[in-house]
Amino acid sequence: MNLPKNLFSTIFILFVIASMYSCGKNDATTNDIISDREWSIPTNEIFDGGPGKDGIPSVDKPEFTNISQTDYLDEDDLVVGIVINGEAKAYPHVILDWHEIVNDELAGSKFAVTYCPLTGTATAWNRVIDNTETTFGVSGLLYNSNLIPYDRETDSYWSQIALKGISGDLINDQISTIPVIETSWNTWKKMYPQSQIMTTNTGFSRDYGDYPYGDYRTNNSRLIFPVSPTDNRLPSKERVLGILSEEGQKAYSINDFEEAKIITDSIGSKEYLIIGSKSDNYIVAFENNEIFEWEFYPDNLPLIAIDQVGRTLSIDGIVSTGEALEKTESLIGYWFSFGAFYPDIEL
Repeated sequence: MNLPKNLFSTIFILFVIASMYSCGKNDATTNDIISDREWSIPTNEIFDGGPGKDGIPSVDKPEFTNISQTDYLDEDDLVVGIVINGEAKAYPHVILDWHEIVNDELAGSKFAVTYCPLTGTATAWNRVIDNTETTFGVSGLLYNSNLIPYDRETDSYWSQIALKGISGDLINDQISTIPVIETSWNTWKKMYPQSQIMTTNTGFSRDYGDYPYGDYRTNNSRLIFPVSPTDNRLPSKERVLGILSEEGQKAYSINDFEEAKIITDSIGSKEYLIIGSKSDNYIVAFENNEIFEWEFYPDNLPLIAIDQVGRTLSIDGIVSTGEALEKTESLIGYWFSFGAFYPDIEL
């Protein structure tokens, strides 16, 4: 049943408010859900987000249009972009705020865009697991304020930020990811003017111009659900890129890229390139290939770097001579979420 937009928005916000007042404990419904399952995370730290399993519906048949026909986005609205073999699609936050998961495919790759509005984290997950295609849905549960998706093939539950199964047949399995580019609508249009943009024809009635969480994005003192541990080295809602290596984790604030630049850094035995621009609202990371010595390449999006012999690097990691830099396991999100999931993360 499709509810009127304003009515649904009101109901959704009431769910959130009710959850704020009950977030100090699990309710009976949540206890019923978790009691019959084995979990790799503390069960007393799993909370019911309010709407229940699939109460926040994934979009399983997204529709797309081109940039010239997209009129519902503001220039500074964020989008999650995916580029595969030169083909590009963008999934706006204003839709993901309401649905959190979009099951889709591009250039033969089948994936789910997963986005948690409470931690500000976006990833794309391979939907083919152990040679079996699946889709992902929203479980309605949260851990450290972060989305817990489930896959519909095995009903295994997953941690979005930890990138692994936390309950079910696939417990402790690592999820395979596809790189995403998170940036503003204005910048995405410059980067990929021929890309396809997800439309608001989702099959559901939602007020996509109305952010459902009030001042949550900008209020550093407001967390709806418990988080542990807390890390106060940065404001809780500052957006950072976290590199999640098996040898350690490091975070880089987009505010440190006020002047667009490239930095090199290491985590354990691996070297990394981190390239960002606050004005263009992007930050990406790649494993550092020592064949190339990169310098920042301004005003040529989607090209972001150039080397000493004129080879260029695009934001999706492709070198003009055809090579591709190794992707990193990384994602952008609010600082507090990285501090909670990775207590030893370096800044």
